[in-house]
Amino acid sequence: MPAIDLHSHSLYSDGSLSPSDLFGLAAQRGVEMLALTDHDSIAGLEEARLASEAAGIRLIEGVEISVMWGKTLLHVLGLNIDARQVLLQDRLRLQAEARGLRARLIADRLAALGQGDCWEYVLADADGDADRVGRTHFARYLLDTGRVRNLQQAFNKFLAEGKPAAVPIPWISLPEAIQWITEAGGVPVLAHPSRYGLSQTRLRALLQEFRALGGVGMEVSSGAERPNVVQQLAALAQRFELRASQGSDYHGAHMPWLKLGVFPELPKACVPVWELF
Repeated sequence: MPAIDLHSHSLYSDGSLSPSDLFGLAAQRGVEMLALTDHDSIAGLEEARLASEAAGIRLIEGVEISVMWGKTLLHVLGLNIDARQVLLQDRLRLQAEARGLRARLIADRLAALGQGDCWEYVLADADGDADRVGRTHFARYLLDTGRVRNLQQAFNKFLAEGKPAAVPIPWISLPEAIQWITEAGGVPVLAHPSRYGLSQTRLRALLQEFRALGGVGMEVSSGAERPNVVQQLAALAQRFELRASQGSDYHGAHMPWLKLGVFPELPKACVPVWELF
């Protein structure tokens, strides 16, 4: 099992565990270096600092920023950031507020679709913080109330792009995300490149632009990724001179196919991004 996991989530975004419980689980699984990368949020890092010290695990302070590249939603990891930087905190607060506004609109759309008044449920699931309510919270509501058979069906039927309860957000651009991360002293890494539904031509164009804008790494190995795809991504990382990252993208028990510290081994030809930390 890899001892370095550079992609995980806590209940400060759409994960189910507190940072303390997350690091406790990491210690049980033999993880030695763990990045907490909540969606557009660094609120969990204060607790994570204490938890990582208690668990004897090196914390990599991180964030996963939502980005629009044309009409495609991307995620860019900021690894080894200075989370105490006030400018970064202010910038991410705007992202969080946009997420909160979207959440209220999604709740209204689900109600109009006859799926009940879910706002109080999802708000409680996010510990009362509307800005933390994401699509996964709505998916859990739909599952727990028997309206769908599993989380994926909730997205396929209601929440994915183009579905009746979907609400777009004017996320920041790719150049802005890289600038935010770089100015906070972090390393910009493109998360799970194979999950965006891009053709090989479009993916190569994305990686070329990402590198030209100051991107440093790309996630080559991630949770539930097929070994042949890992090899393909490793070749792309070498082609575009991007360092390779790895991470489980762990969220919690509600996504059982993603397990903390579990993902394919990074190909030996890759240059690891964690050498920069």
